[in-house]
Amino acid sequence: MSPVEIGFLSVLAIVALIYLGVYIPVALASVSFVTIWLVSDRPILAINFLRQSIGDSVTEYEFATIPLFTFMGLLVSKAGLGTEIYQVMNQVFRRIRGGIGMATVGANAVFAAVTGSSIASASVFTRVSVPEMLRLDYNPRFAVGVVAGSSVLGMIIPPSAMLIIYSFVAEVSVGDMFIAGILPGIFLALAYIAAIAFMAKYFPRFVGGRIVEMPAEELLSWWQIIRKSAPLAFLIFIVLGGIYTGWLTPVEAGAAGSLTALVIALARRCISGRSFWEALLETGHITASILFLITTASLYSRMLGYVDLPNELHSFLNNHDLSFFWIMVAYVILMLFLGTLLDTASIILIVVPLFIDIIEPMGLSLIWFGIITVIGAEIGLLTPPLGISCFVIKATLDDDRISLKDVFLGALPFAGVMLVILIILIRFPAITTMLLN
Repeated sequence: MSPVEIGFLSVLAIVALIYLGVYIPVALASVSFVTIWLVSDRPILAINFLRQSIGDSVTEYEFATIPLFTFMGLLVSKAGLGTEIYQVMNQVFRRIRGGIGMATVGANAVFAAVTGSSIASASVFTRVSVPEMLRLDYNPRFAVGVVAGSSVLGMIIPPSAMLIIYSFVAEVSVGDMFIAGILPGIFLALAYIAAIAFMAKYFPRFVGGRIVEMPAEELLSWWQIIRKSAPLAFLIFIVLGGIYTGWLTPVEAGAAGSLTALVIALARRCISGRSFWEALLETGHITASILFLITTASLYSRMLGYVDLPNELHSFLNNHDLSFFWIMVAYVILMLFLGTLLDTASIILIVVPLFIDIIEPMGLSLIWFGIITVIGAEIGLLTPPLGISCFVIKATLDDDRISLKDVFLGALPFAGVMLVILIILIRFPAITTMLLN
């Protein structure tokens, strides 16, 4: 077989191994190592590729953002700020049909801006929002669906681990990726709110629910609203404001955000020495797993270049004279298909190295392409059979009345909204890069 054929089979082997449950970095590293060995017939070359991948990837300064933003997100979660911002949003939307769903979306968007984790968002708001919606007779499928749909905002609104992973694969600025994710994230959150209003009016049985006037003594005063909103607002200002204005690099913004989150948690007496140590340990575990993933992804990218697979794919598309439209159609379909099998990080690491050499010569922005990639891959969090967010919600809820099927069906309309937003962003790329100009 030719090197290209071996490379193509290696990509299929990686997808198959991940689907069978092999740890993603192990699948990437083992198949890439064996492929280089087979093509070169020199094991020392495969060892040298592995050594270079380790030396040139995780030692980069910008990857210090990973532990810093992870630690900040854990502190925010332990401080209970997600619950408080939900209470504020719930009061804002309380008189609207489907208002609790809208409040969940709004709270998730704000929470995402300081945690960057879809899993954390799904876990927090399953405990907070779903019981309240069930109490007010909302359709259980809608209740879990809105949490699942809005949880993906954690991977689009910065800081986001997926944006960091993409920035490594595409070799673009982490700061630019963070800034580019702001408008699409807000755009998607507003689209969710509009979709809930539409469903409440035209599909009331799917939404369900009733509007109950809150007693005056339960309403939050303006001072309480400010007190509950100010910590998260200040954190967002420190992190995203610092990056956008250029006052702080992404690493400095992560450090400043972590320190601010720690001060907030201490001031609110929400963290003990034990929970602080647990946050440090969890940060170490998450950071180690992500950096291991990045190292093996570097080896995978080098393997693809060695067997010349990206250039072969480029030549294939050029020979068939495919326009930008059809290339993007093929790309989105591929991501949606892989999203039913693999997690977001796997899709980014497998697909981006194959397509980036096609996108860049077309004069298209790699920043824009990164947002398209993350949103397309994130749809997979809501689709079976993998649908990680849906599994997290089911496991967190632990309610026999709501099956995993209910979670997937409830999330389906929100996956559709994501697809519409994805198409809009492909058609109007300026939405993504507007803040960078």
